[in-house]
Amino acid sequence: MNESTALSLPWLREPLRAALAATRDHHLLLVHGPQGVGQFEFALSLAQAWLCEAATGVARPCGQCASCRLVLSHNHPDLLVLLPEALQEALGWAPAASEEGASARPERKPSKEIKVDSARQAVAFAQLSCARGRAKVVVLYPAERLNAVAANTLLKTLEEPPGLARFVLASGAPAALPATVRSRCQALHLPLPDAAEAERWLAQQGVAGAGVLLAASGGQPLTAKAWADEGIDAAAWAELPARVAAGDAGGLPAWPVPHAVDALLKLCHDAMLVSLGGRARYFPAVPVAPALAPLQAWQVALVEAARYAEHPVNAGLLVESLVMQGRRALHAAERRDTPSLHSRHD
Repeated sequence: MNESTALSLPWLREPLRAALAATRDHHLLLVHGPQGVGQFEFALSLAQAWLCEAATGVARPCGQCASCRLVLSHNHPDLLVLLPEALQEALGWAPAASEEGASARPERKPSKEIKVDSARQAVAFAQLSCARGRAKVVVLYPAERLNAVAANTLLKTLEEPPGLARFVLASGAPAALPATVRSRCQALHLPLPDAAEAERWLAQQGVAGAGVLLAASGGQPLTAKAWADEGIDAAAWAELPARVAAGDAGGLPAWPVPHAVDALLKLCHDAMLVSLGGRARYFPAVPVAPALAPLQAWQVALVEAARYAEHPVNAGLLVESLVMQGRRALHAAERRDTPSLHSRHD
């Protein structure tokens, strides 16, 4: 790929240009916004622009110079990308390891935190001289995954970075960051993209039923794309309310359990909205329940299930149980002389 990652996401192009102008003299930026918009891609492209070696007057990042190519190949000596172990492979930044080293490591689940060793690595990296003379850039994502010890280790360097060091923190939950870190950052908010633009992009990526999956993800195009890649299609999503109302778990047990629980939570949320006269947000149409109490009880059960959804004792049994509770919460609609389904577009 010969362009920055953010430039391949059309809704990030203008914010990137604006950020480059607004952060000319800033060394610490916090990029934040809804999940699935592209905070990491934006932060990486901003780092690429800061390191770009294009001639004066050329839009940065140019995507063509030696520095840009080094960033795109993940080999730039002046760029450090810090991610939790659990995200490194998915984002394409897993460190190379020899077979001997890999076999010597004990088997354990990859950490979801950015730990103190990574913070110390960032501090040491920032203190080194620039290899190519433009800047030293640290990209940290998701910033809210910094544990307390790691955050404290970074504080002094964030406040007074040495030399040409610059930091980009990207986050979908900035409130979870320590106030001591947030207060040192210039904040840049990335909003949800225009729905039509995001839907066009998804269609270009080969996502069938792009509009349905975009709504399902709460308007987050990268989340919708990831779901499509995992086999969650628009037709199955649109059928889910009727299936749950009938007590039919359908293909839900085949979905990753966190996705299944999340889908049921969104269905419960939409059912509450339409039962109160509002519009569904995530589904094209949902059953109308005459009483909120059963829906509220279902919501409590779903929130509890979400806490251990990644490690269920029996995934299939858990999902089927939640679907049956959903059926009971929605079943009262059949005893009312009201339309059985309300559309998101009513």
